[in-house]
Amino acid sequence: MRVLMLAQFFPPVIGGEERHVFSLSEALVARGHQVAVATMPHPDRAPVEYLNGVAVHSLQGSMQRASALFSEEERPHAPPFPDPELTFRLSRLVSKFKPDVVHGHNWMIHQYLPLKLANKAKLVSTLHDYSFTCSIKTLLRNGDYCSGPGVAKCLSCAGAHFGLVKGQVTAAAHFLTKPLLHRGVDNFIAVSHAVAEKSGLVDGSTPYSVIPTFIPDDLGSPPASIDPRLRQLPPDGYLLFVGDLNRHKGVHILLQAYARLERAPPLVLIGRRTPGTPNELPPNVFLFESWPHHAVMHAWQRCLFGLAPSTFIEPCGTIVMEANVVGKTMIAANHGGLAELVEHGRSGLHVVPSDAGSLAETMQLLIDSPDLRRRLEEGALARAETFKARSVVPKIETIYGSPNKVRQPGGGAARVAHMSHQS
Repeated sequence: MRVLMLAQFFPPVIGGEERHVFSLSEALVARGHQVAVATMPHPDRAPVEYLNGVAVHSLQGSMQRASALFSEEERPHAPPFPDPELTFRLSRLVSKFKPDVVHGHNWMIHQYLPLKLANKAKLVSTLHDYSFTCSIKTLLRNGDYCSGPGVAKCLSCAGAHFGLVKGQVTAAAHFLTKPLLHRGVDNFIAVSHAVAEKSGLVDGSTPYSVIPTFIPDDLGSPPASIDPRLRQLPPDGYLLFVGDLNRHKGVHILLQAYARLERAPPLVLIGRRTPGTPNELPPNVFLFESWPHHAVMHAWQRCLFGLAPSTFIEPCGTIVMEANVVGKTMIAANHGGLAELVEHGRSGLHVVPSDAGSLAETMQLLIDSPDLRRRLEEGALARAETFKARSVVPKIETIYGSPNKVRQPGGGAARVAHMSHQS
């Protein structure tokens, strides 16, 4: 089977979504499929590269030429509407590659929609976040949860988030193209039940599946070499947070909770600095920016336990899988994809979102209870088996190869392999 991935970003740009697309592409190649990836250009990547059997095509669009539109040069987001130049370049790749399946990841899929009628390829869309419903992708408005989309509200919110012109164009295009996505996509994949529900798939007419992201089968294997960055870490047994260093990820709540602890091990923060990253850190807190993935996995192996105190509803949470695969338990906010991945009392512990007191109490409990940690670590290792490629990729292959499901009368969707890692 020939599978064409559509992804805004791809390594060397690193993030949960990028790792998922790369891991899925590698796994499909290993299972005998031909895989090509269409993505945005990157200064450190050639126009066409081959990575572990995956053909990576960097396609330039008109929007990406306007660098002032993007806050980060390495992340020129695809717009939520067809970019004529990008769609043209994609059409040439489609004609040459002749995919059986086109698998879109977030807004990059818009570049393919004008080509859908002329191609027989099955169109699958994975929703890694809330971009199907929310033009700023977070479901947040003025720092609080949004009650739901509305034209005037979304125009205002996107304008405040992206800037007036860019934001209003983005929000308007988002509203106009959403019906086209509903009609063009054959199957949706949501990375959590939270994403499926917030994206309106549960009561919609398009077939969908709930399949969280996954980790490579060999991710927990001992690394081949030691990264020199690891010398900067405090002695083994520290607490670990991995992710963007912003308020959405709960860094400010974590620092408040950490300040309340007694006899606390060091706290290590590893992630991408953002405008919301604290400029000053409490004593015994270490911050390391944007480490490569192999170094992060080393850090997981040496920590006492991990922390995911996100204040917004996380769509999924690859960090939970990465911690679990090396036998580390997690404390996670009890909402969204994090709550679905962390089994409270079995593989980790839940805390009340945005509650520094709840987080501090739970952190202190794990610090002071080695027997509880060992029990949760055993559960984390068992849980990690359900997160691996060999458990998840066959479910995605089933969606690729299965005929389109007939939409049910009355608006109910026929669901394809509707599952989660809890099954």
